[in-house]
Parts: sequence; structure tokens; C-alpha cells
Amino acid sequence: MAKIIIVEDEPLMREELIDILQKAGFEVAAITDFNHIMTHIVTLAPDLVLLDINLPEQSGFEICKQLKARGIGPILILTSRDKLQDELHGLDLGADDYLTKPCHRNRLLARIRNLLRRFEGHPDLINGGDFSLDPNTFTLYKGSKSLLLSANEGKILLALVESRAEIVSKSTLSERLWGTDQYIDENALQVNLTRLRKTLRQVGLEHQIETIRGQGYRLRR
Repeated sequence: MAKIIIVEDEPLMREELIDILQKAGFEVAAITDFNHIMTHIVTLAPDLVLLDINLPEQSGFEICKQLKARGIGPILILTSRDKLQDELHGLDLGADDYLTKPCHRNRLLARIRNLLRRFEGHPDLINGGDFSLDPNTFTLYKGSKSLLLSANEGKILLALVESRAEIVSKSTLSERLWGTDQYIDENALQVNLTRLRKTLRQVGLEHQIETIRGQGYRLRR
């Protein structure tokens, strides 16, 4: 039985969600102490987090970012905020789906079951936007396809995914690849990046890595 954590501060909505999920056969826990949200979620070790954005002590966006940094997910944002920019921001931070309230119970349950199926057997997957990455085996998942990366390819891609849309410097990549932040060799780093891009081409992700001249690399939004 999958365990779902509800992070919702409005009592009536929280109780309604608990009722819907319990009747659908899920194990459900709800966060009511909004001062220590991360501690509670990590302790409960959920299979899925149902997350509101408008919370009393901390933005749901920030919580989403922290959860993904710890490898906790999948995360389904359920909020009354229906602007496209909010949805895109949530997805950029690593949310796996985004729904606006009010939401029909069957649509909510369908999205939850879909996310659980996607992540079944892969509890440590990190969301890269158009793909997911297993940081332990460096296996990339895109839709129904999977791709095993080499160690160096995996280290580079993991560094980029963990930084989201932020630029990763060449010295940071050198640290990941060779254990030193001293920039080793232009050709050595370029060879590894070229190999990674060639590998990503197999699943249509060859343009995912963007070169920022004089600064480093990042994943495209």
C-alpha cells in the first residue's frame, strides 16, 4: 500500500483529501505542524507527496526544492494558483505534476496512480525535467525508455540535474570527474561532454546540455 503525505494547511481541504485517498486504498498522513515540515516528511518516508504552495510558514515552492534535493518524491503540487508561470516554476523546481483546485477526485487519483507507476521500483530517481536519473546506477529514464550511462557521463549529468537551471562551472565538473577542483584539461572535459551528448541523442536529449561561454554548463529549461 503506497503512503501519501498531504501538505495542506486548509483544514476542510485536508480532511477531504484524506477521505478521498483513504477510500482509494492509500495509506495517508497529513502534515499539521508547518514549522518543521521537512523533518516530518523525511521521517514518514512517503511514496508520494501531495503539496500545496500557499503555506503559512514556508512556500511550497521552497519545500519542493528541498524535497528534490534530498531525493524525496514524486511530488504532485495541488494548489489554487492557476497561473502558467506558477506551474512552470513548480515543474522547474522538480515537481512531477501540477494540478489546480478545485480538482475532480478521479483526475487527482489518476495523476497519483500514474506517478506511482512511473516511480515504482525507482525510489531514488531525481527529476531532470524531460527525464529522470537514478543517481546510484546512472540509469536515465525517459518515458518508457531507459539508458545506462557510463560513470563519467553519469557524474556530469547528475551535477547538472542537481543544479537545475544554474550554471555548473568547469572546476565543479573536474571535481566530480577527477576528484580535484583544479581544471584538468580542456580536451578531457570536452571529450566527456561530447560522449554524454552523443549518448543522450539516443533518447532525443542531445540538446539538453547548454554551454555558457566562459562560465560552464547547465541544463536547458
